[in-house]
Amino acid sequence: MTNVSFYDYSKLNVEEKAALLRRSETDISSFVEKVAPILEAVRTEGDKALARFGREFDKADITEANLKVTEAEFDAAFKLVDASVIESIKFGIDNIRKFHEEQKPEAMWLKEIRPGAFAGDRFTPIQSVALYVPRGKGSFPSVTMMTSVPAAVAGVPNLAIVTPPAPDGSVDGATLVAARLAGVETVYKVGGAQAVAAVAYGTETVKPALKIVGPGSPWVVAAKRSLFGVIDTGLPAGPSEVIILADDTVHGGLAALDLLIEAEHGADSSAYLVTHSRRVAEEALAALPEHWTKMTEQRVAFSKAVLTGKSGGVVLTSSIEESYEFVNAYAPEHLELLSEEPFIHLGHITEASEILMGTHTPVSIANFSLGPNAVLPTSRWARTFGPLSVADFVKRSSVGFVTASAYPEFARHSHNLAVYEGFSSHALAVSPVRDAYLKKDA
Repeated sequence: MTNVSFYDYSKLNVEEKAALLRRSETDISSFVEKVAPILEAVRTEGDKALARFGREFDKADITEANLKVTEAEFDAAFKLVDASVIESIKFGIDNIRKFHEEQKPEAMWLKEIRPGAFAGDRFTPIQSVALYVPRGKGSFPSVTMMTSVPAAVAGVPNLAIVTPPAPDGSVDGATLVAARLAGVETVYKVGGAQAVAAVAYGTETVKPALKIVGPGSPWVVAAKRSLFGVIDTGLPAGPSEVIILADDTVHGGLAALDLLIEAEHGADSSAYLVTHSRRVAEEALAALPEHWTKMTEQRVAFSKAVLTGKSGGVVLTSSIEESYEFVNAYAPEHLELLSEEPFIHLGHITEASEILMGTHTPVSIANFSLGPNAVLPTSRWARTFGPLSVADFVKRSSVGFVTASAYPEFARHSHNLAVYEGFSSHALAVSPVRDAYLKKDA
């Protein structure tokens, strides 16, 4: 039997507890060094570099002439993808759209701060955004749905997907179906660090974007960090991670089943079952081998690497309070509150990007079709970032309007503070000098 990592949390020292919080992308300095020449090559060589890296890194039949998906390729995808998959994509997109339409802010609001003085916010869409859809360890039409739909709801006029090509130079058919159904017709066959560089700098084929969103490998994360300032790199979304917080009202086999969901994404994922019930922990450990017999070889290899390594396994705590402590310290991307009474635990969780409650809400449903966005901050960034949302695709402008009747009071207070802070031009702009100009215009 494979030895799944097991931790008796209350017996760990400070250093050992801290080690459980580490993710695969915590230190990506080596990747930053490796991506530097890739980014520079794309900046200086454009399409030529993209085609070369597509052949070298993706082992794909890519040339400068076929970097962009054609309309014919979009049309063919609807014939190649099984009707049941298309139906599920439509079901997911419908739910995701309904959820994100509720997030969309009103175009503008104004409040009368004082009689005759108004202030508020105005929201407008970002003019161009690139959506990164990974492919290395699988095909992800779900990521296309989660990134494209809120962008379309926000009204972004220029949307493009960048995604790694298959060896034959194609793009995953379901990804193209999802893109078109969500409202995105521009897809580039480029992934990895070179994709981030392409949308940051622009090439002969790839149009530059103001922002890029979507999860990716450490190579993508490193490229985003390196190009921050050239392009808005959005929320930090790296390799998958999950915590299954199970209390003593559930069977450990169910907890083990859900633990595998994110662990199968790749060997760089993180996945912990956290419970104060030794019964649940033992049942989970006993159930994992049986669950593995029902999975594909590649996904078994990925999940075993995670659960037997240093970024996954079973954490047995001494109490439910200690379980809460670990979850909040970890600040997971995905959190399942696996309990017959999940709402009693919810108020104790302050640091998690996604919280799924109860025995009928596995991460699978949230990843594909529930509605809330599944592009989430990783590596403890849930402490300051939230899930991808419509807000990530709009920008906010403050709006102010002071009437003639309200002006004197605001001018007097502003003048006082401008003088105190030593800004003579600030003070001059609200002095009798302005009054003289206003009288001439009256």
